[in-house]
Formats: sequence, structure tokens, C-alpha cells
Amino acid sequence: MANDSQSRTARRKQMKTSKKSKKSPKFKKIFMILLTIGIVLMLGVGGLFAYYVAAAPELDESKLSVPFSSKVYDENGELVADLAGDERRTKVTYDEIPTVLKDAVIATEDARFYSHFGIDFRRIGGAVLANITEGFGAEGASTITQQVVKQSFLTSDKTLKRKVQEQYLAIKLDQDYSKEKILEMYLNKNYYGAGAYGVAEAAETYFGKNDISKLTLPEAALLAGLPQRPSGYMPFDNPDLAKDRMSTVLSLMVQHGKITEAEAEEARQVNLKDILVEEQQQKTNPYQAFIDRVAKEVEKKMDGADIYKDGLKIYTTLDPKAQDQVEQLLSSDGPISWPDEELRTGVAVTNTKTGAIKAIGGGRDYEKGNLNFATDIKRQPGSTFKPITAYGPAIQYDKISTYHQIKDEPLEVNGKEVNNFDNRFRGWVSARYALSRSLNIPALKTIEEVGLDRAKEFAEGLGIKFNDDKIHQMDAIGGGTGVNPVQLAGSYAAFGNEGVYTEPYTVTKVEVPGEGTIDLTPESSSAMNSYTAFMISDMLQTTMSEGTGTAANVPGVPDAGKTGTTNRGDFAPDSWFNGYTTDYSISIWTGYDEEKALSQAAKDIPKQIYRPLMASLSEGKDTADFKKPDSVAWVDVEEDSRPARLPSDYTPDSRIVTELFHVDNQPSKVSEVFQKLDPVQSLSGAFNEESGSIDLSWNYEEKDGVTFRIAASIDGGESRELTTTKETELEITSIDPGATYEFSVVAVSDNEDAENSDPATVQVQTPGSLQEEPTEENEDENQNEDDGNADQENEQENQDEGNNENGNGNEENNDNNNGNGNGNGNGNENGDDSNNNQDGNGDDNSGGNNDGGNNDDSGNNDGNGDSGQDSGSDEGSPSEDGSNNQQDDAA
Repeated sequence: MANDSQSRTARRKQMKTSKKSKKSPKFKKIFMILLTIGIVLMLGVGGLFAYYVAAAPELDESKLSVPFSSKVYDENGELVADLAGDERRTKVTYDEIPTVLKDAVIATEDARFYSHFGIDFRRIGGAVLANITEGFGAEGASTITQQVVKQSFLTSDKTLKRKVQEQYLAIKLDQDYSKEKILEMYLNKNYYGAGAYGVAEAAETYFGKNDISKLTLPEAALLAGLPQRPSGYMPFDNPDLAKDRMSTVLSLMVQHGKITEAEAEEARQVNLKDILVEEQQQKTNPYQAFIDRVAKEVEKKMDGADIYKDGLKIYTTLDPKAQDQVEQLLSSDGPISWPDEELRTGVAVTNTKTGAIKAIGGGRDYEKGNLNFATDIKRQPGSTFKPITAYGPAIQYDKISTYHQIKDEPLEVNGKEVNNFDNRFRGWVSARYALSRSLNIPALKTIEEVGLDRAKEFAEGLGIKFNDDKIHQMDAIGGGTGVNPVQLAGSYAAFGNEGVYTEPYTVTKVEVPGEGTIDLTPESSSAMNSYTAFMISDMLQTTMSEGTGTAANVPGVPDAGKTGTTNRGDFAPDSWFNGYTTDYSISIWTGYDEEKALSQAAKDIPKQIYRPLMASLSEGKDTADFKKPDSVAWVDVEEDSRPARLPSDYTPDSRIVTELFHVDNQPSKVSEVFQKLDPVQSLSGAFNEESGSIDLSWNYEEKDGVTFRIAASIDGGESRELTTTKETELEITSIDPGATYEFSVVAVSDNEDAENSDPATVQVQTPGSLQEEPTEENEDENQNEDDGNADQENEQENQDEGNNENGNGNEENNDNNNGNGNGNGNGNENGDDSNNNQDGNGDDNSGGNNDGGNNDDSGNNDGNGDSGQDSGSDEGSPSEDGSNNQQDDAA
């Protein structure tokens, strides 16, 4: 058994040996493959690094001592700013730098500065480990030498190429220059905020010290901590952050044995206000508000590039004429009458078609470092959001028309009552009316109808970003999300550009030394259909012509616009105006630093700025109107029809409105509201011998809401209206003998809700003589001939010769003689001008024959007069239809 056991043990060992021998070749194969891959990768990386090194710029000594200046060009390629030319800079030598400052800087930025050869492998390893354990970017590994190289020759791009070149040039710099010279370069090149370049200028800016040798420990610690983040740690603006950064520097100095903990604690007890001097006004570049926007845009799009350090050639969209006009309007010496000195304003002007920013008004008398009210604020837009979040989405997704009916009535949102600006409700109104009059209730109802999700999608397509990425119903009237003028100018531009949106931008391209040109022009996108853009623009043109924007309307320029005011209870802290043409889009905000009530004068400021600004920009231009696409049609509809109905043949013109409809959503049904009234029935007329009048009568079934209009003609002459009545009978007095009267009666709707009826007519013949024939004696006394001709000798001196008058006279002379005469008479009147042919019917109590007609210079005049002591009415009627007084009598 022992032999068997030993045999089994031996066999096991043999099997293990056999397995190992089998595995060994496979392991070696894997090892060789990995080794080969590693060698290839090393060779590849080495080759790539060699390429990057070969492409690195030369060490130019002139660039080591001063910043590499950036130049800014306008839209025409003309230089408008050399950003290095305005830097406040005072150079210091290494010997002038106090030990306390050297210790603070080296302890903070590069503890092994004097021992490494330009790069620090220990620091690189620590940075790699930190980036692995804490996330990329957790810790940097740049030495002071590398920072000098980056500031002098390279951009801030976070690329492998830039990092390799930075390390290579740092080694070369360390070889060519002493540590003392490199530290001197570093302290002279750094930007310390508040416009101060170099440590000497920073010492004077913050502490008022021209001699940096007099810097104290707290001051040195403060300066050593600034270059890492000059805007964030600047003590004038952020004293708390500056104090925290100073404390960190002191702790690092203790850690590296530069000072004791007691010295550090004593320095921490210093009050910053006690060591800082008053902030000095910075020198301002031309077009500073615009350049400040350029700086942020370049930094964002080029991964931290600094236009004040990186030596870039920056080509912008700046229109000097527009910028000058904006700055003039916002200056204290400009034409605007500002209500007070504290009122703030921001202005943005963009190109409607391209989104290019042409001018920026950062504020009144804007200076570098100020809050840019055109680009940096987040204030509620008020009613300027209505086209963006309510009516635009409703047209885009639901194809509502500009006639779309919405009921303006009391409404609660989230349990709170919402009102219009004037606390009135107007009942049913059209979308056009509601938007042009800036009514809140219809906008809130519209966003609810279209849906919040779709409203959010539409607005985001116009560059709007909602707070917490959520939209609320109150966003329909601008009651939530904050915006700035640049954003809104870009949003409104899309309405004027047939629905195409481009994010507003100031920089078209940037030339980077040694790296070529980078195109920064953003791409455009379709934010809406062209029918939406046109219908919104057309409604906003109504705002300018008869709505809330009339005070901003530019005569002769086809512009559209929208007002906006935000409300906080019983006061309004923000006032906006957005206006645009097919060439320019302008957005203007006015308010205070702190939200407080605006006076009416303050609320009007945006409109006062817009009108002269748009007029100036449009001067000499043939501004095209907004283009109607084929997908939109003008349609006549009957007013107050719901839903929209086409007018019937009987709809009065006064009740027809013309509105815009999408061609797929036009009304097809005809309104039945307006019909033609039935004619009167059983119309009869008869001469009443007893009263000497004519009696008319008729029947009508439904007299409510109907008035009857009576007209008459005599002997086939022109028909003239006599009177109107609510009754179904009428007595006509003061009639002519021997005449044929034709009367017409028409039924008319009191409310204009039906077309007039066809006329009903009747003829009445009056007797040839209504009174006793005059005697021959009376005829002689009145100097009337049998045929009724009368010579009016008493008036002959005042009438023109050759006037012909036909008249029927019933006259009472001064001797109270009565006479009746019918006939044609020729009379000479000596007047002032022309020959008058007058037909008249007179009943005259004056001293002579007046023939019942009017004396005028018009030529032919049909007149009918019934007068007392005067010559007749100002406007006569022909004898056939009675005198004016007869009409009054009949009525």
C-alpha cells in the first residue's frame, strides 16, 4: 500500500509538472503580445510627441516680458481695439521682489521651483492620481515655468498637443534662463484683476503701494493667491472669497516652512478693509460693453482662452455706427430724459437674418467691470414672452388663426386670481386683439390649450432656457424665467426671419498665432414654420399701429414689436420693449439694481430708446416688409362668429374683418346670422282732401328691432329720403298740387344684423289745385303772370344776369296779398359769379319772390324752400319731394 501511495503521489507531481509545462508556452505568447503592443504604443506616442515638439513655437524673448496682445476688428475688418494697449503695467526686477512675496508665491504655486528642471514629475504623478481618484481636473501639475510658457506662447486649450508643447518649452526655458529670471517673468506677466497686470501694478491697485518691498505678510499672501482666479478672488468684489484664498496661501507657507503658524494666525486676523484702498476707476476701451461680451464668448467657445493675454486676432460683428448710436442714447448727455440716476438700462441690437450682434448697450455710461445689463442679467420678461410661449406655439402646433377667439374673463392660476393690466375683462376677443393689447387672460388660456410641453419645446428652439428646466403656466405672461436683452433680441429675430433662429453672437472667427483660424459663427436652425413667423409678425405690427406699442412705431418702417412689464403685487420692477424689422432686432430692458417700483416715465424709457435707434439704423435702407408664405391666406370672416364663419351676402361691411388663416385651417361655412329683411306688406297711399295731405300705411309682422325708412320722388324726379319711423303709418304734409308722388318704404335693422329689405312702392296723384285761384287784381299787385313767371325786381341787383329759375310760388307780400301760381319763370339775378339754373318750390313770406331756391355758385342746384324772414335753407331740395321743413313736419 505504501508503494501504491508513493506511486500516486509521484503521479500527482508528474501531472502538475506536465500541466505547468503545457501552460508555459501560452503565457509566454500573451506576454510577448502585450510587450509588442506596449512597444508599438510607446513608439506611436513617442512619434506623436515628437511631432508636437517639432511644431512647438520658438522661445521668443520679446514675448516673455509682455503679454501677447489681442486685437479686435469690427464687421468691416477695421481694428477697433488693441487690448494690450490699455493694460496698467509696471515692471519689477527680481531684486525688487521682497522675500515674503517670493515665499508666498513659491509655496502656493510651485514648492520645488528651485529644484526641478522646468517640469515636476512628483507633481505630475500627484495630479494624475488626484484626477483618477477625484475626477479629471481635480488638480493641476503646472509649474511656474510652465505657466510662463503658457502665458507667453500658447493658448489655454486643454489638449494633449498644448500640454506636450508646454512641457517641452518649459524644459527649454529652464535651460536658457535662471530661476530668478523665470520668477521675475512670472510676477510681471500675471493678471491680478481690476485691470492690473504685474505684481507691482497690483500692489498699487489694492494697497496703494508703489514700492513692493513694503508689502506685509497679509498683503503678499493676498497677491500670491489672485492669479489663479483674479475675477473670483478680487477683494473689491468678493472680499470673503479673497480672505479665504489668503488664508489658504498662509497655510501653504506654514506647510513649506516659510512662516510659523503663529505668524499665519496673526495675518489671518487682519481686516481686509483696513489694508485695501478705494477701488480706482478703470480705463475703458472703446465699445467696452461689446468687448466684454466678446471676451466671454471667446473664453466659452475656445476652452478658457483669454483675449487680454493670448494674442488673438478676433473678428467680430460690431457695427460701429449702431454701437455709437446706442452709447449716445445711454449717455448722460444723450437725448433721453432719465427719471433718476439709479435707473438701469440694457440694449441689444442683432441682425435679424444672421443673429450677429451689431451693438450692445451694457448700461448708462458703461465702464469696464460693470454689470452688463444687455448680457448678464436674468430678469422676468413680462408680456414679451406671450409670442414665445403662448401664441407662437398655438399657431405652430394647432394652426390657430389671428382671428382665433378667446374669452377674456376672470381666471385663477394655482389658486390665485389673475388680472389684465387694467383689471378689466373684455369677453370674446381675437388672438390679434389680445396680443396687440397685451391681455393676460387670453395668453394664459392659450398656453393651457396648446400644452406646456409643446410651449416649452417651441421656446427652447428660440434660445430660451427655463428655470430648473421647467415651464409653468405663468410663463405665458413672463412670470417665471429670467432673460436678458441679447436672448430676446435673438428670439424675436426668428419671427422676422421666416422662422429661422441663430444664437446671437459677436465673434465670427479667431486667428490663433501658429495654429490657424477658428470659425466661431454658430449654425442656424429652423425654430418654427414660416406661417407661424409671419402671423406673429403681422399681429405684432398691429401692436405698433394701434396697440400698446404705438409710441415706439417708426413712421415709414415696417416694424413689429411687443411691450412687456413685470409685476410684483402692486408695483412693476421691469419694463421691456422688443421691436424688429427684416433687418434688425432690438431688445431693451429698464429697471433698478434691486427690484423696486418703476414710475410711468421709467416704464416708457425702452420705447423712447427703440424709436430713434431703429429710425437711425433704418435710415437710407429700403426695409422689406415681412413676407407672407403661400401657407397663409387672408380671409374675410364675419365678426363675432365663433367658430369663424364666412360672411353671407347680407353681412354688413362694418361686420366683416379680414384675418390670417393657415390654408389648411380656413373657415368654409357661411354665417347665417345676417339675413335680408322681408319687405313691408300692403303699402297704400291716398290723398286726404280734408287735411290736404297724403296718408301712407303698411303692414309688418315683426316690428321689434326694425325701423322704416320712407323716401319719395315727385313727377319722376330723384328719390329723396323723407324720414324714418317705428310706426306703420305716416302723414305727408306740405304737398304740391297736380303732382305725381312715388313713395318707397324700406325695413331697416336697428342692430345692423340683417340687410335692408327690398323697397315697397306706391304712387299718389294730388289734385291740380289745392286752393282758390288768385284774382287778376292780386296777380297785378304781385306782378305775377298767368304762367307763373316772376320778375324779382327787389332782388335783381343782387343776382347774376341770365339765371333761369323754374318755380311754383305761393307768396305773401308785404301788403298781405295772397297769390298762388304754377308755371315756369325766368328771373335775372345779379350775383357774384356764374349762371345758376335752379328748380324751386317756394312758400315765402319775404318781401319779394325768392322762388324757394338757394343762391350759390355751384352751377345747377335743385332746391325747395319754405322760409320766413330768411331766404331759405342752406341746402335745398327739389320741388318734387317737398321742402326741408316738410320733411321735419312729416317726421
